[in-house]
Amino acid sequence: MVKLGARDFDFGPDWRVAPGAGVGADGVALETLREELETRFHLRLGAAGTKTVRLAIAPHSVEIGSATDRDRQMLAAQAYRLELRPNSITITANAPEGLFYGVETLVQLLKPGFGGLRLPEGEITDWPDLQLRNIYWDDAHHLDRMEVLKHAIRQAAFFKANGFAIKLEGHFQFKSAPALVEPNALSPAQLQELTDYGLRYYVQLIPYLDGPAHIAFILKHPEYAPLRAFPDSNYELCVTNPDSYKLMFGMFQDLLDANRGVKYFYLSTDEPYYVGMADNAQCREAPRAKQLGSVGKLLAEFVTKTADYLHERGRTVIFWGEYPMKPDDISALPAHLVNGEVYGSQFDPVFRRHGIREMIYTSSEGEEKMFPNYFVLPTTHRLHTDRSISERVADTFQKISFDSARRDADLMGMVNAGWADMGLHPETFWLGYATAVGTGWHPGSPAPEESMSAFYPLFYGGGVVQMDRVYQLMSLQAQFWSDSWDTVESKARKPIWGNSDRIFQPPHAAHDQAIPLPPAPGAADLAYPATWSKANARRLELAANFLPQNDELLGLLRMNLQRATLNRYNLEVFLAIAGLYRQNLEMLLDLGRMDTLLQSAAAAAKANQARRAVAAADQALEAAGAIRAGRNAALEDATATWYKSWHPRVAEANGRKFRHELDDVKDHLPDRTVDMRYLVYRELLLPFGEWVKQVQAARNQYAKAHQIPAREASWDWTDLNIRR
Repeated sequence: MVKLGARDFDFGPDWRVAPGAGVGADGVALETLREELETRFHLRLGAAGTKTVRLAIAPHSVEIGSATDRDRQMLAAQAYRLELRPNSITITANAPEGLFYGVETLVQLLKPGFGGLRLPEGEITDWPDLQLRNIYWDDAHHLDRMEVLKHAIRQAAFFKANGFAIKLEGHFQFKSAPALVEPNALSPAQLQELTDYGLRYYVQLIPYLDGPAHIAFILKHPEYAPLRAFPDSNYELCVTNPDSYKLMFGMFQDLLDANRGVKYFYLSTDEPYYVGMADNAQCREAPRAKQLGSVGKLLAEFVTKTADYLHERGRTVIFWGEYPMKPDDISALPAHLVNGEVYGSQFDPVFRRHGIREMIYTSSEGEEKMFPNYFVLPTTHRLHTDRSISERVADTFQKISFDSARRDADLMGMVNAGWADMGLHPETFWLGYATAVGTGWHPGSPAPEESMSAFYPLFYGGGVVQMDRVYQLMSLQAQFWSDSWDTVESKARKPIWGNSDRIFQPPHAAHDQAIPLPPAPGAADLAYPATWSKANARRLELAANFLPQNDELLGLLRMNLQRATLNRYNLEVFLAIAGLYRQNLEMLLDLGRMDTLLQSAAAAAKANQARRAVAAADQALEAAGAIRAGRNAALEDATATWYKSWHPRVAEANGRKFRHELDDVKDHLPDRTVDMRYLVYRELLLPFGEWVKQVQAARNQYAKAHQIPAREASWDWTDLNIRR
């Protein structure tokens, strides 16, 4: 409930803060208010101020209104009332958590004006629609540094998220499964330190562990290969093998011991496509599924056994009650579960009747490369038009606000995921995280455009400009980065074992991206078919159109890097990504220029202008060298920027080695390389080195016939070193 007057008033150093009833001098709300004012506005409230900000906790003092979540006690604990007057500000809450959220709202309301800060006069009584507002943080393919994770938790709290689900996989030091631990991994003490840090700001750091599917990080190791449902697939665990449960329980306990104080645990039963299908020497799932009556009931049996272990140790388990589970299988689940995703009118009423509460799932990133789809590239600006794309923030707003689950499910929360399957930097997810959590707090308003506009000054500081255009350009350029290459069957990676429909017999080829290279000229006369530019005319046209947009993007980023007072590293990441966009655009245009040069060489040779012909061929070869240099520079810049917040992706460190083996079912781009070269993986696959050799050989044969010195430069396309 918001009642704001037409007048604003000044807020500055003539104000003081006074803890009232129930608020200690060391309370987190009081500490947060002082820290936020100083960090964001360089403002310190003095003890001698004539105007007062008063904080108070008084049980049952803030009455909440309508909400979707039926647990009104949990909602009331997060409620607050904010009274804004020209000489006094009062924040009252039923509990410390609500007071903290009231402080964050006060900070978010502050706006620059008349040479200082301004606040609206009025009163706000506020409470969340859903008690649990989670974001999912994916550290499966990299590990953020401790200070970065703390900053992320604190940032999540600022936007009123109270759950931070973290997927670590081998980036945690499991005592029960040391073979899984990667070169850089959080220790139990570090995980507990992060847990305690989050709890101080009312953010639960929730462990996220997959099973029975999505666990190639476990089953790729020889020690655990006997636990596979199918011996030739590292994707899924055998759910009828007692040793599978010993493994899971040991890993659970390791995480529980380093995560004391948290209520929830994510048991990610995501995409267990093949449950109940195995019937081989090491896994007899099919007979058990038949005995139970369905493969869904076998999955329910796995969920029950694993979730009960966690439930008995005080955790509320959030799982994915999905395919191959069907509505008839839900009765086989324990009612203490929380379903982390709603599934529509056939499922949600059944979960509700069975006593299982649910959460609305949305995502800020799924399969995009480089940057999330916050804005959508029109089909008129695409090379390939075979796939529809929707806007992440708008989709999230629609799903959380108006999904049928609001009618059919017993809702208690929402989660927004930033999947790292394509190797995106987590800094690209914050717009999606913040707006999703805001919608979870207040569904239906404000509109996506308004919440996006509100995010930019809150995240970067009030001095930034044209950030909506920055995010639009980052989104559109990312989509063209992907769209500008073709999809081809991979010759570099092992085939895919199966998908959600079936097990492939035989396995299907994986897919990579490629672009056609110009043909090599004829050796005797540098003859060259003038077909490449015609075949790639649309690709070249689009690249030429996107290049000035990249100029605009780089200019806006550099300008805002100087203007931002908060989260400047975020803009450094964006700059590095924009550099990768630019390298791709320049490469495409350079290929077109090389094609033109080889046409010129052929024309000169035909006119018996040998030196001119050789010179044109040399320019084409030099352009190839420039492409490699540009690629290497962009990768080096991105790597250096990423590693400011990530531990390096390495094969060996801290006495541990990384076992590099790809998932047999899911293609995760970062897994294709041990280091950061996955960012230029598709370029490294191009037969560019062989092409250069062919062009140079043709050039030299023609040059020799015309008494022109040979070009003897050796050239390795896969060399990533920068020549300075």
